[in-house]
Amino acid sequence: MAEPKAGPPKIPLPGWMRRHTPLLYRIIEQLADVKVLDCATRLAAQAFLGAIPALFVVGTLAPDWLQQQTISSIRTTLGLQDAALDQVRALYSDGGVATTTSTGLVGVFVAVLSATACSRAMQRTCERSWHLPKAKAALAAWRWVAWVSVWLIALLFQGPIQDAFGTGPLGGFFLALVTGILLWWWTQHLLLAARVPWLPLLPGAVLAGLGQQIVTAVSKIYMPHAVAHSMKQYGSLGSVFVVLSWLITLFVVMTVAIAVGYVVAHEPFFARRLRTPLRPPAP
Repeated sequence: MAEPKAGPPKIPLPGWMRRHTPLLYRIIEQLADVKVLDCATRLAAQAFLGAIPALFVVGTLAPDWLQQQTISSIRTTLGLQDAALDQVRALYSDGGVATTTSTGLVGVFVAVLSATACSRAMQRTCERSWHLPKAKAALAAWRWVAWVSVWLIALLFQGPIQDAFGTGPLGGFFLALVTGILLWWWTQHLLLAARVPWLPLLPGAVLAGLGQQIVTAVSKIYMPHAVAHSMKQYGSLGSVFVVLSWLITLFVVMTVAIAVGYVVAHEPFFARRLRTPLRPPAP
């Protein structure tokens, strides 16, 4: 495995924090080094401009059952109701020959290609969190497509996953939690080009999976009211603002989870058990 590069110069923090709360000190340093808000905003923008349109294109060209599954997953993930949900339904009810013809294979190709921008942003977030140099495009290109493809499939089936295929919300929470942990574990290993062993990536995956489920649970309560209020004030454009804000919140949580996972994996107790590679030398 390639040795991680040394991170940027450390931010000045009070000496008492380093002496009395060393873990908190290291977490704050790590979050500052990773530039959480910058990473999260970039991820949210790329997801909005790439992954979401790709999801709609796939749903529009898919069979009826998959279109209905897409609507169910969007409703489950974002907690959309009433007018906002009607907008999503209208997107698919207006499909058919005309939509298929206008979209075409070129539209699908462009949508999926643009969605890989989100893959590249996520790769950079993982590399920043683990203080690794940027992977070569020749090594990473197929990983961008694989990551987008797997996550699109996972998003399409969030409806039944969140309901544990009919067993109820409690079972759905734990099934979605386990699924999320496995996906984020695989995400890090894939986008880091296997430069970090599997076990040290587990803390970040657990934190990301748990954070994702918390955001989803809160969304079911908050999003319906937020979308309804924004649409009342700004019309259809209001739902765009709310969804973009939701994406920024989600990716802030994901970025923090992956960044803090690096710190946890290097704590002596976990480092011995996870066989974490040594930290890079201080600059």
